[in-house]
Amino acid sequence: MPETTPQEAYRSALRRQHFKPDPAQAEAVDELTRLFHELIDWRPPPPPTLAARLLERVRSNKQTLEPIRGLYLWGSVGRGKTWLMDLFFDALPFAEKQRVHFHRFMQGVHADLARLKGRLNPLQEVASETAARCRVLCLDEMQVNDITDAMLMGGLLEALFERGVTLVTTSNIAPDGLYRSGIQRDRFTPAIALIKQHCQVLELASPTDYRLRRLEQAPVYATPLDHKAESLLADYFADMTTPEHRRHEPIIVNDRDIPTLAWGDGVVWLDFDVICQLPRSKLDYVELARLFHTLLLSNLRCLDDERSNIAHRLITLIDAVYDCNVKLMASAEAPPTQLYSGNDLAFEFQRTVSRLIEMQSHDYLAKPHLA
Repeated sequence: MPETTPQEAYRSALRRQHFKPDPAQAEAVDELTRLFHELIDWRPPPPPTLAARLLERVRSNKQTLEPIRGLYLWGSVGRGKTWLMDLFFDALPFAEKQRVHFHRFMQGVHADLARLKGRLNPLQEVASETAARCRVLCLDEMQVNDITDAMLMGGLLEALFERGVTLVTTSNIAPDGLYRSGIQRDRFTPAIALIKQHCQVLELASPTDYRLRRLEQAPVYATPLDHKAESLLADYFADMTTPEHRRHEPIIVNDRDIPTLAWGDGVVWLDFDVICQLPRSKLDYVELARLFHTLLLSNLRCLDDERSNIAHRLITLIDAVYDCNVKLMASAEAPPTQLYSGNDLAFEFQRTVSRLIEMQSHDYLAKPHLA
């Protein structure tokens, strides 16, 4: 059976969802389709002869594989970068591929380095393990804020490219803007050079923010709690995710399971009681905000002093998602100004009320996610 190319998948999705063609998206799809064909036409090189292996040993050279040039797809939020990368990833007809959020990928790298502590060159081993399981590495939302990540990136990318891994990544920032104001940025610039050498850099310069357009078509804070409010969240989830990426299972946050109503494509749908009534740490909320660009929150209930622990967790949750520019859609028992009737946290909750109101505004909804 012939493979479905990214271009064919894109056209099919436009017809199925009644979308209009977008010239900027079409240019990106053309580039992804070019890459798709290069990857499926690739054949491994013949093994080196004994003489070649001996010569390498004498010269102390590492045998490297020249990777197929990948793609660095960047642009403003809501232009469809992740959606296009997922069309490409799903079209690839082989199993040696990995698609993961950049932050989650770097978490895995740090965990692997800890596991290999004491080895001669653990970063090289991590790269070898990655290359053994994937020819193509798709990283969503590349954004480097952490100095530890920044210091690792150059060596990690070099090792992956030496092993023939093709990189496809999305970002809200051009390569030269990564880690722009970071500490010791000069040590990160080799990573930028490697990205530009091994990836075609393409800006998805669409004038349309599709995510924002959808969010502004209906309220993002629905009250009172009724069937209409929950149906609105269900519609949001259906519109912002693709069927093949939807999951109805827990997510893992800081090595613990958190039950969900559903999740997929950077969107997570949670019940208020699960995320705020049960004990959670601030680190859980921060990690959640870094992993997902959109949070759907069902059954947000009114609180008082008898439920001050729950109110405190809600304050912490809203602070975390606000700081990362996470889009929040909620079904609630009352408007933000009437959610809390107690005295113990009255001062702190004023900030939460203000943020819940701001998070419904055009300016907030247009902000890029800070992973």
